[in-house]
Amino acid sequence: MSLKVLVIRFSSIGDIVLTTPVVRNLKTQLDDPQIHYCTKEQFRSIVEPNPYIDKIHYLKDSLGDLIKALKTEKFDYVIDLHRNLRTRIIKTRLGVKSYSFDKLNWEKWLMVNLKINKLPNRHIVERYMDTVKPLGVKIDSLGLDYFIPEKDIVPLEWLPETHRKEYIAYAIGAQHNTKKLPLKRMIELCDKINKPIVLLGGPGDAETGEAIRQFFEKTEKSAPMEEGLMRMNKKTIIYNACGKYNLNQSASLVKQARYVFTHDTGLMHIAAAFKKEIFSIWGNTIPLFGMYPFRTKFTVFENNKLDCRPCSKIGYEKCPKGHFKCMNNINFDFYLP
Repeated sequence: MSLKVLVIRFSSIGDIVLTTPVVRNLKTQLDDPQIHYCTKEQFRSIVEPNPYIDKIHYLKDSLGDLIKALKTEKFDYVIDLHRNLRTRIIKTRLGVKSYSFDKLNWEKWLMVNLKINKLPNRHIVERYMDTVKPLGVKIDSLGLDYFIPEKDIVPLEWLPETHRKEYIAYAIGAQHNTKKLPLKRMIELCDKINKPIVLLGGPGDAETGEAIRQFFEKTEKSAPMEEGLMRMNKKTIIYNACGKYNLNQSASLVKQARYVFTHDTGLMHIAAAFKKEIFSIWGNTIPLFGMYPFRTKFTVFENNKLDCRPCSKIGYEKCPKGHFKCMNNINFDFYLP
């Protein structure tokens, strides 16, 4: 009889994508297993297309209802990749053998509060994989997975003609403001990229995207300057896609991009799943936490000359010190052929 394994990760986009090697390796290395996944319903579009998952359970309004449904499955093992109060209750109520992810909360606290680095030099995916070692499952060489349903593949014809031959994707969003460049620095970066750019983000990023688009917009007033700009080799043309596409469609645009610029956010990990070359921008958080792009070529932009960074393992609405030097003083040192 095959093993039935439950993997739990409730949120968020990037974290769920980072668990995909665990799911894949469980499915391919165990003897005909049934792999179930438990997450929040809002992340349905990420997990449903994954062919390595046999059944999905969603946390909705009631944890009790979820546990009742999970009990009927009679799992052999629970792989807890979230490790919080709710997952602890689930594991206790199910009463089966479980393995839990080490979140390194103490090591992160030391780094954030005392700037003492006791963090392991390992990617979070490798630490996720530690949870399934007791089952004899080892990490493979395939990186992250992201599966786009055919209905969400975006044809290039949907883009402006200026962007159909080649474009750069720039994911301008992030869960917290201290993980995002200020608007003026986003504009500066877009100017430095100097190619057609597709801005990606959710509805909450649309206003910022529109401000960037308007800055580079060619109008009748600017016509006399166009010849001079051409001589200066200015080629930045903005298409603001923020809020116009769902997550899988945004992933499709990432997949078709020549390069991807991104803050520390979910689309960064989606880009890594497609083996894109990534330019990742870090503010109050740091790559040392282990969530840099996994198994793809990448460049990190960060300001390492601050004694206040990292100020959080997640992020803030605004810089606690008011100067936001981690983003305001980043040097954009890159060249795109």
